[in-house]
Formats: sequence, structure tokens, C-alpha cells
Amino acid sequence: MNGPPTAGILAIGDELLGGETLDRNSAWISSRLAELGIGTGEHRTVGDDASAIAGAFAELRSRHGVVISTGGLGPTLDDCTRPGLAESLGEPLVEDAEALAHLEAWFTGRGRPMPVANRTQALRPEGAICLDNPHGTAPGLLVEAEAGGLVACLPGPPREMQPMFLEQVRPRLAVAGEAVGRTRLVHACGAGESDLAARLGELMAPGRTPQVGITASHGVVTARIRSRGRAADVESQLDRAAEEIERRWAPYAFGRDATTLASATAADLVAGGRTLAVAESCTAGMLGEMLVAVSGASSFFEGGWLVYSNALKTSQLGVPESVLERHGAVSEPTAALLAMAAASRAGTDLALSVTGVAGPTGGSEHKPVGTVFIGLCDRRDGPARVRRFRFPGDRDAVRRRSATSALAMLRLHIAGAGGTPLLWEWPE
Repeated sequence: MNGPPTAGILAIGDELLGGETLDRNSAWISSRLAELGIGTGEHRTVGDDASAIAGAFAELRSRHGVVISTGGLGPTLDDCTRPGLAESLGEPLVEDAEALAHLEAWFTGRGRPMPVANRTQALRPEGAICLDNPHGTAPGLLVEAEAGGLVACLPGPPREMQPMFLEQVRPRLAVAGEAVGRTRLVHACGAGESDLAARLGELMAPGRTPQVGITASHGVVTARIRSRGRAADVESQLDRAAEEIERRWAPYAFGRDATTLASATAADLVAGGRTLAVAESCTAGMLGEMLVAVSGASSFFEGGWLVYSNALKTSQLGVPESVLERHGAVSEPTAALLAMAAASRAGTDLALSVTGVAGPTGGSEHKPVGTVFIGLCDRRDGPARVRRFRFPGDRDAVRRRSATSALAMLRLHIAGAGGTPLLWEWPE
């Protein structure tokens, strides 16, 4: 190959087009290719139709040096990858003796006769070779071009596809010059995607090295930094870019790569020797679940209360009925009392409370759906501090954004930046 090629990835199956199955294979393959310095140019999905598959292979091969497909290698009539590939190559299908022997041995080893239909899995285009499949019946297919490119057809089940790629396809894709591709992630929470993008400025310019792009999910914004080249150069580039992004995103940046908002907050709690409890209404345990997903949570998280009804807010955490009648369950006073009671009764240094209207019903003119109050009690500072938010989205989105914003409030408070404005915060 003259430098690293680009790749086209083809996912095959009616179940993918119909939305019955989510295509995770293509993302996994793209990540593995990036490690080799091979960028993915496009993902394509087609149904179980030989002509459509043939057309997709032809188009992808015309644009990319590497084409990898998943699915359609089973023994039934709707498994059309073999005839589709053969049509695109202009070659007949022939029976591969070694693949047939493997299939027969696979069934014999399980004390079963091989169904006649499975014999089709030993077919391959004349110019292709079969790839062994120790984990299933479907052999893969491989076509290597003289110029160094290739086409690989892999089974759909990940437990079969991934080992076949790693053991039989990846070694054939080593790029001259030992180029590598790497990605580093920088995460932030508490500011909007457009605001954080503006802070990056020229770092996101097209064609720049390293490449920087951002994505957002329920209030967490992630910068993806990509670079390709010699390993030592790539790592240095990624480190410098990550440090600059963290500087520009301060104080909202909270970690890199696999770090989550919960794990970053947990690390801050542990470093300060502080403990936490929670009182949840509309999030109904979601905040606690995020915290206990962190390994070693028992070192900083004592537990909490799920007080969905007014009766439990009163009986479990002592919120006076008069407060609930006057201000409502979704209010600043209720959120403050919940947080203070949780810290006091759990004996923790800190406590968070969440109470709101998750929807789609229950809203009012003054407290529409998405209105959420989050309380933070730090027993060193006295009364709890409460912030009001207006979260967009459906019921699940409101709950997730509430829990995420509670963690963001806590992390910024621990960092001494508790007054920092937060995304979706809504003044009284």
C-alpha cells in the first residue's frame, strides 16, 4: 500500500435496516482499524439482497483500499453475502474443500449430522480464500488485491466476528512505516456543546492535525482528538491537545478517556476524605446507581433515600407537611430540607437531593415539565444550596440530566467553583 488506505465497512441484514438489531460491529471494527492507522471513510448498511450487496461491494471497493463486511454468511436462503461478493467480482462460486471439511467436523464433534443447507457455507468466489471460524459454522471470506488492498467478509455474531478479525484480518492490514492511529477523549459537564465548541476555536479547524471533534450526551460533552503517524509522535500530539482543551474548558473539564463524571467526582471525594449521601425523588435511584457503578464506592458513598411520595419525604426525612403544602414537593425549600436531612441522618459530610417534574404529566404554568430542584448540603457550610433547572427532553432524559447535573454541582463545589453557571439552570 502507498500509505494507509481508507476503509469502507458494510453491515448486512434486514434486521439492521428494520431497526430490530443495533449495528455495533461497524463501530468496533472502525476502532480496531484506527489503531492500525486506517481511517474509516464510510459505514454502509444493506439488506439481505444479493444484488444490493453486490452493488455496495462494488461502490466501496472503488473508493476504499479496505472493505470489511459483517453478516449474511449463514446457511439460509436470506444469507446472500457470498453470491453478492461473487457478483461484484464477476466470479463464480466454488466449493472450498477445507471449509467443507471444517463444517463436517464441527457437526460431527457435536454428535449431529450436518444439514444439507450448511454446505452452502463452504462456497466462496473463485478468487477468494476462506477464513477459519473456530467459534461457529460460518467461514469468513478474504480477497486480497495486488495493490495491497483487501475485502474481508466476517460473520455477524460478535463472538465469531471479533476473533476472526483480530487473528486473521488484522495481521494482513499492517501499514508500512508502522503508522498507528490513536484517539484521546476529554470530557466536560455543565456547559453547552456550542459554548464548549466556541472555546476550542481553531483546534476544530478542518484538516488540522490532530483532528478534534465534539459530541454531547445528556449534558456530558466529549472532545475526540484523533491523530495518525509514528507512535511516539502521536502520543505527544494527543497529550498536548488534551492539555490545551482542558485549559480552555476549565472548570467544566473533568477527565479523559474512560473517566466518567461519577468516577471523577468519586476521586475528588476520596482525595478529600469526604462522604456522601443522597435523597432522590424524580430520579428514583438513578443518582445512587451512577455513584455505586464506581468501583470502591463504599469508601465515599453511604447510601440514600428514594422518597418519591410526599408521605415518605415526611416520614423518612422529616420534611414538614406544612412545607409541602405551601411550596410543593418540587420546590427550593423541599430540596434544601431533603439534602440537609440526608446528610444529618446518614452522618455524611455532603448530601445531594433531587426533586422535580419528569413528565410527561404533572407540570404546571409555574413548574412545567422538566423543572427540577437540586440541593447540595455541605455540613461545613451550613444550610443547603439549591439550584433550579429546566431540562429538555422526555421523561428518561429529564431524569438522566438531573442526576448528571447533581454530580456536576458536587464536583464543582468540591473544586471550589460552586458558583459556576450550569447548563439548563433556570433563574427563579
